[in-house]
Amino acid sequence: MNKIIITIDGYSSCGKSTLAKQIAKELNYVFIDSGAMYRAITLFFIRNQVDLTSVTSIEAALNQIELSFAYNAEKGTSDMILNGENVEVPIREMAVSNQVSQIAALKEVREFSVAQQQLNGQKKGIVMDGRDIGTVVFPQAELKIFLTADPEVRVERRYKELQSKNSAVTKEEIKANLEMRDYQDTHRDISPLRKAEDAVLLDNSHLNMEDQLQLVLGWVNDKIKKAS
Repeated sequence: MNKIIITIDGYSSCGKSTLAKQIAKELNYVFIDSGAMYRAITLFFIRNQVDLTSVTSIEAALNQIELSFAYNAEKGTSDMILNGENVEVPIREMAVSNQVSQIAALKEVREFSVAQQQLNGQKKGIVMDGRDIGTVVFPQAELKIFLTADPEVRVERRYKELQSKNSAVTKEEIKANLEMRDYQDTHRDISPLRKAEDAVLLDNSHLNMEDQLQLVLGWVNDKIKKAS
């Protein structure tokens, strides 16, 4: 059976990574978490106080970064590895969330990340989520999905996620963070968040995860048949 490339773009806290992981598991595809890659880079920049106004400093920092994924048997997914360190927990903290959109918008950072992502997709059979995967990274992807949800639903989902990690963050802080990231993601000069012309729009505000998965798997099967 032919394998395809599946891209999932959309706003923060719409469940892109969750959906991508489910699809990858169902199809035995490789899941590449582009958001985790940008978060790992952001974490490195924060830890090393990289000067975001200096191209020289940015490029020097990127030359020190090695990104990879390690399969976590307990979770059944892959964890983000930064220079040999499992950073799956620290990259999800608010300090990173508050800066990731700004750092991900930097030309040098995007070029570094996109090159790594494209290498991973050469053999197809991958699912990748992010902001510009269907428009920039894999414009040739057979199935492109643009995921969205009501702002209130997104805030509630993010709040529950952080509460499960014993975070003291408030809903007001989460709302402000999501609004800031939406603006930055859609207004940046390099690869802004937008729906590809041939992407399928999926609003999951009122869909449970199982119904959403079955809907998408139907789209996947149609694309695989056409690729055969």
